[in-house]
Amino acid sequence: MGNAKSGALSKEILEELKTSTRYSEEELCRWYESFQRQCPDGRISRAEFEKIYGTFFPNSDPQGYARHVFRSFDTNDDGTLDFREYIIALHLTSSGKTHLKLEWAFSLFDVDRNGEVSKNEVLEIITVSLGIRDSGFGMRERGGQQERGAGDHHDKIAEGEFIEGVMKNDAIMRLIQYEPKK
Repeated sequence: MGNAKSGALSKEILEELKTSTRYSEEELCRWYESFQRQCPDGRISRAEFEKIYGTFFPNSDPQGYARHVFRSFDTNDDGTLDFREYIIALHLTSSGKTHLKLEWAFSLFDVDRNGEVSKNEVLEIITVSLGIRDSGFGMRERGGQQERGAGDHHDKIAEGEFIEGVMKNDAIMRLIQYEPKK
């Protein structure tokens, strides 16, 4: 990441972020200073992330969803977010190109990181994002037994199919490409 002793952002990371995001050098340096004030050790733990995430949703319990969002941002799977991961996540979710947003969305739904999304994984993300707990959501009776309405583990979709399907759905695309009026 940056030079831990001086607290400066490394030139390599700065150049990478300038080319892979819409942020200028000045913006990145300001973001880095703020990040360093909030996270002096240069990393955000999952617990810290969940706490920060919770401040945005004070009337709900976003911990389960925050756990999945954190997992999708923690690209090196070390249990923390460094500045690079943080900025890439910010860029993807707020201003990234549609295809990149969809790649991130796929990684969010790919809970087990096997390169495919199952109906059960979609159900898990929807359930935690809506704050549904043990409510019977997605359950239906079949042959006297309750069974998940999400189908079995063979119903899976690969990333390319996921992106193609979403891009063909006008309603979802309007949500993804929504730009608030300034």
